[in-house]
Amino acid sequence: MNRTQLLKKLLPGFIPLFVFIAADEIWGTKIGLFVAVGVGVAEMVWIAVKEKHFEKFVLFDTLLLVVLGAVSILLDNDIFFKLKPGLIELILVAVLAVSAFSSVNIIGIMGQRYMKDVEFNSAQMQQMRKSMKSLFFIFTAHTILVFYSVFYLSKETWAFISGGLFYILFGVYFLFELYRQRKKQKELAGEEWVPLVDETGKVTGQSPRSQVHNGSKLLHPVVHLHVINRKKAILLQKRPLSKLIQPGKWDTAVGGHITVGETLEQALKKEAFEEIGLKDFSAKLHKTYKWESEIESELVYLFTTYDYKNFRVHSDEVDEARFWTRKQIENNLGKNIFTPNFEQEFQLLKALKLI
Repeated sequence: MNRTQLLKKLLPGFIPLFVFIAADEIWGTKIGLFVAVGVGVAEMVWIAVKEKHFEKFVLFDTLLLVVLGAVSILLDNDIFFKLKPGLIELILVAVLAVSAFSSVNIIGIMGQRYMKDVEFNSAQMQQMRKSMKSLFFIFTAHTILVFYSVFYLSKETWAFISGGLFYILFGVYFLFELYRQRKKQKELAGEEWVPLVDETGKVTGQSPRSQVHNGSKLLHPVVHLHVINRKKAILLQKRPLSKLIQPGKWDTAVGGHITVGETLEQALKKEAFEEIGLKDFSAKLHKTYKWESEIESELVYLFTTYDYKNFRVHSDEVDEARFWTRKQIENNLGKNIFTPNFEQEFQLLKALKLI
């Protein structure tokens, strides 16, 4: 549930309160209470007919209005009624606290319940928690101000703080977040974007390349191509020292990201040509698996090809490329010569009897 949807969820519940404030000024507390309760009941009926569900938050707000209003009338003191907005917001603050700072994301669960056709990926859940933390501190400060206004400020000032100020703060925060997101999108506009996937390969979103390499562990798809000659030697590439990940080590001949909108075949052909100049080759997909390092999480599509004669190193993506025999590789395993990912794939190639 994003910020706009949260606002839409909360707004109907506060309508009886706003009605009471207006009606109380015109007709007094007793009539204002009856009018507000009538509006709350009508609102529940309207939502039930139009949206086919029962709005519990409106019911809670209306019942709380009745209880506190009745106590205020009986004791001839409106302090109990004036505490109502603060009590409601205190519940909201508690929900935000649990959702933002614990493993139980109540608001996330509510979002999945009310938007059954929408799935939240890990990046969206991280952003949601970040937003909830900000809203927690904002609404905590506002709740304290509401309780202060009950005891020390005028009724008019209390009405503004408990009502209008709530939405002003929410609106300012929303506009700030909108500005920040658009600014961030402009900064990332020229960057390569990659799809985000689940472990079955289903696309769940997309992210700039830098964001999947920053320790976020956002799962994204990559292609690996092992080039094997007739003697079952494997072509390996030496990674440049300028590489962020595993610089200077020997690695799979071809490895690269699938970008947004690309198919597996398109990504494989592109990466094979960019890294070792290989084209006009046939390849076979043998396995799909998840690989996780300290800074990233990848869904790897492992291919092999026996078309090797026209490869050439022609870019700064690769320092060197040459064939290694199975024995040469086995003699150097665990010596920090190969990337950890290749050492795992070497075992997979043996298990699949490809070398």
